[in-house]
Amino acid sequence: MRDIRRVSRPLRKSRSVLAALFGATALLGTGVFASPAGAATAAADPASFWTAERMRQAAPLDLLPVDRAQVEVPSLAKGKERTIAPTLPGALNDVGALAFPNSGGPWTGGGAVVSTAGRVFFTYQGRTASCSGNAVTSANKSTVITAGHCVKLEGAWHTNWVFVPGYHDGQAPYGRWSATKTLSTPQWTASEDINYDVGAAVVAPLDGRLLTDVVGGQGLAFNTGYNQAMYAFGFPAASPYDGEKFIYCSGTTNRDFLLSNDHGMNCNMTGGSSGGPWFTQFNESTGTGLLSSVNSFKYNFLPNRMYGPYFGTDAQNLYQTAQSS
Repeated sequence: MRDIRRVSRPLRKSRSVLAALFGATALLGTGVFASPAGAATAAADPASFWTAERMRQAAPLDLLPVDRAQVEVPSLAKGKERTIAPTLPGALNDVGALAFPNSGGPWTGGGAVVSTAGRVFFTYQGRTASCSGNAVTSANKSTVITAGHCVKLEGAWHTNWVFVPGYHDGQAPYGRWSATKTLSTPQWTASEDINYDVGAAVVAPLDGRLLTDVVGGQGLAFNTGYNQAMYAFGFPAASPYDGEKFIYCSGTTNRDFLLSNDHGMNCNMTGGSSGGPWFTQFNESTGTGLLSSVNSFKYNFLPNRMYGPYFGTDAQNLYQTAQSS
């Protein structure tokens, strides 16, 4: 396997937030792709395509920065606060008390989050890559929330897209769930605006069962404001992590004071954690909460601070479209 370094090229003027002057990059990665043989085309059966070896070899990839002249911080569409409660398929293993705040460490307990969160795998420009995601309560019982750049990047929708809840050590304890549809906010779909870096996938039944009937679904919250106590989870795959461990951060967030409308949290997670859930009202004893953002990007000069998009009306509309699909 050989490493292929990204070659920079101009971006469309409509991409509006990450500035080259500040060196901001999405959490997809490190600038290195994994390209094992046979990964270049869309597979007829994505779940079979993702063998244990391919999952271990899948690497994060970079989101290019934009010129400062292209930066705009738009007004977010905000509506009434709305919350959706978690749904759980069965008994939970209690979680012992963990550190708050925490800037990054293994999630050592159980609880619902161990089964609802997972790694996302896909093919991008013929190369295998990974992100993170989370199953949520939904009408179709088949909705996964992730980052926008984990479903579409540089104008191309990813292929061979699967969600692997509870992933560990190349294993898929709850199966590999193939996407029948991936979608994002209008702003990310049109111009990849980092303020709206939210994506969703609808996955097909597996062995005759629906996703949240098997793993449960976390709740969601929209239009709930800033300065919240939050927990972030993901499967970082860039150094010093390897994608095999389930990592969490926690702390009181605040609004990005630089180039976006995002939430900010002290967190050392790296590429591959993109799309992992941020929860408000998170209960450590049950591992449940309200998904209120996702891992999105970092500024290069603030390597230990992570940002996630504000879940306003556009994120709520995306969720509604996905769960109705």
